[in-house]
Amino acid sequence: MNSRNNRQSGRNPRATSKTNKRRNRIILILSILLLSYIISVAVTIRTTLNVQALGQRTEIQEKNLTDRLNENYPERTSISLSPNPFAADFEEISLMAKSAIMIDTETGDIIYEKNADVQIPPASMTKIVEMYVVFDAIERGQASLDDVVPLPPESWEINIPWDASRMHLAEGQKVTLRELLLGLAICSGNDASVAVAHYISGDMDSFVAKMNSTVESMGLTKTKFVESSGYSEENLTTAREFAVFARQYINRFPQALEEFHSQLQIKYPEPRNVPDSDDNFQSYIQPNTNKLLETIPGCDGLKTGYIDESGYNISVTAKRNGTRFLSVTMNGPGSNMIEGNRYRVSDNTKLFDFAFENFTDYRAPEGENAHEYTVGIFGGKEKAVKLVPALKEVFTVPMTVNRNDENPEPSSISTRVEVPKYLYGKVECGKQYGTISYMLNGSVYKSIPLVADRSVESGNPLSMLIGKTCAIAVNLFQKN
Repeated sequence: MNSRNNRQSGRNPRATSKTNKRRNRIILILSILLLSYIISVAVTIRTTLNVQALGQRTEIQEKNLTDRLNENYPERTSISLSPNPFAADFEEISLMAKSAIMIDTETGDIIYEKNADVQIPPASMTKIVEMYVVFDAIERGQASLDDVVPLPPESWEINIPWDASRMHLAEGQKVTLRELLLGLAICSGNDASVAVAHYISGDMDSFVAKMNSTVESMGLTKTKFVESSGYSEENLTTAREFAVFARQYINRFPQALEEFHSQLQIKYPEPRNVPDSDDNFQSYIQPNTNKLLETIPGCDGLKTGYIDESGYNISVTAKRNGTRFLSVTMNGPGSNMIEGNRYRVSDNTKLFDFAFENFTDYRAPEGENAHEYTVGIFGGKEKAVKLVPALKEVFTVPMTVNRNDENPEPSSISTRVEVPKYLYGKVECGKQYGTISYMLNGSVYKSIPLVADRSVESGNPLSMLIGKTCAIAVNLFQKN
């Protein structure tokens, strides 16, 4: 009877049992796969959100990051100056010079200026531009400081104007390029200037073309030269543009300060410089024309200048506690050299007292405490990247209230960091994924993008799927 009923119902017990077993097996497999997927998602979330900090970048990674940042953020390599927002909070400084500017050489912040765009002959400050061209040639392997320089007749002191400063070059002398640069930096020798120009470029016109090309490449449109020593009133610049140039000069060739501009005197010629047959030569000991080297603490440069048409000019730099300021004062008064120097010293003492008493540089911590943040990646071929500041973390900030402190500190600086909990899929080196804000006494002073320090490609389809699920899960959890 039962068999007949089974046949009538059309169901085969054996077939039904096999179907049930197959279905149960599929359910089990799917359950295992689902459980494995859930476990993978959970593990991925845990490891990604708690990823260990990455180590140092390789040289290739560092170069790639630098190249990408310079491309994306042109202000990284800009040499332009900008007003410091706190400079206006201070009382005006009374200077005798008709044109002046004071800047922080590292940040390019202007903390004081007065008629800084008036064109004035730079006079012998021009020699800094000459030295820049020479150091550039040395860097390119086109010259060496130890080269012995032939002295053309135009460079002999008997052939230069009677009222021009001189190193006392003469026919038959043996002098190195290093000695000539000392003559430029210390006693402002116009004879040395001519000798250097001829040695580097063959003639004055060709050398001046290099000088003009140099300042043009820096975007200095109000600066031009017709000769290298600064004797001509047709050489022109402004306090602002010369500050831009001088900042670039000491940042690119910092060794020039210690080796040349900070030297207090020069003695020339020495016995080694004159022919053996000359027993009657006279050595001249000349002091550095920059009198501030001995009056302003930390002063190690830079260059004076004077012709009747320019008045008394000077570019000065000093460094204390890691902060370096640079001043340019032009068209200063004075009926003679003694009076002109007195006004130059007075003006620049005021400027540097003001700068160091009221401003300093804030520098972000380095090493283990650097502002670099490791962020995990869902669905990427690598587990994490670092987010790093796109710009240099050095700012000119006001000093603390206690200005008489022997070890002054910058005003209270804190940071506010905004970084994502994770990144997903492809990550591009140099692209912004976060922000770091620098708080000065509770207010935002500056904000800098945080960018990926390397590129990471998307993972395989399964990795991307797991990553997307992880992202959705994390976002849902955050909302709840």
